[in-house]
Amino acid sequence: MKLASVFAAAALAFAGAAFAQGGPNDAQIAHIVVTANNVDIQAGKLAEKKGKSADVKSFGKMMVTDHSGVNKQATALVKKLGVKPEDNPTSQSLKKAGEENVAALKKLKGAEFDKAYIDHEVAYHQQVLDAIDKVLVPNAKNEELKALIVKVRPAFEAHLQHAQQIQSKLGK
Repeated sequence: MKLASVFAAAALAFAGAAFAQGGPNDAQIAHIVVTANNVDIQAGKLAEKKGKSADVKSFGKMMVTDHSGVNKQATALVKKLGVKPEDNPTSQSLKKAGEENVAALKKLKGAEFDKAYIDHEVAYHQQVLDAIDKVLVPNAKNEELKALIVKVRPAFEAHLQHAQQIQSKLGK
């Protein structure tokens, strides 16, 4: 199941490469943020249903709740600013990788599902943090958009640490 982690890493690494010539604009950043959250919401919903361990089910539920909350904040902000999120290659790549991850996870059961889901969550949250630090924050021009991304970063870091704790319990 390492393949799904590779997809997530490739999708987020693409964020930097796709915009190397000048970075994404605020409308593209807004779309990337919403798409990245939606990817984790979909995987979290699946973990709530298919997870074997209580830790995995609980983590999946937390992903749905927390990432839905971030999307609400992002949607309210772009509406307030009058910015229409703009689809872009990074968003498309994230969405495709997320769909491929969910499809792969649907084929798994029990402990195998739990391990694959948590391994992906560890890799995904690390890549999201890297994208926040290297692409999204440095390129956000609107101070309110930048502030929102900075504000939610600690939650992504906490998610990574939580996923790593579950990963260590499940055994690498």
